Amino acid sequence: MPPAAAQSPTEASATAPVPVFYDGYPAGLRTRLLALRALILRIAAVTDGVGPLDETLKWGQPSFLTRQTGSGSTIRIDGRRGDPAHYALYVHCRSGLMDEFRALYGDVLHLEGDRAVVLPVDGEVPEDALGHCIALALTHHRRKGRGRR
Repeated sequence: MPPAAAQSPTEASATAPVPVFYDGYPAGLRTRLLALRALILRIAAVTDGVGPLDETLKWGQPSFLTRQTGSGSTIRIDGRRGDPAHYALYVHCRSGLMDEFRALYGDVLHLEGDRAVVLPVDGEVPEDALGHCIALALTHHRRKGRGRR
């Protein structure tokens, strides 16, 4: 979590300088969060039907929405409160996405509860598995027949 002084409003528009928000994090965590942000944006760009992402802050956390296409569930990323050795990618707790992630990558990813993919600040991140989970989240509504047509 960035220090309180670095907190931005609860919700910022996509045109706001959300990447500046990352400046409030310690260097190692900031590097990892920016790499995860880049992975999310890269996966969105190459995944059919996702379209451009809106990047905003929700609950004080960097968030990625498929507002234009409605194809997917919101993805949030942040450090872990009280756990400086980890950060996480969060999905909506009622989406069922974590069940999909567990079925596919329960032996590869550290999955916590019904919303968090927990990643090490220092250590290997299984980028292929994580990228696939990101694509699943960004296409969740479309795959479930709820995205805009």
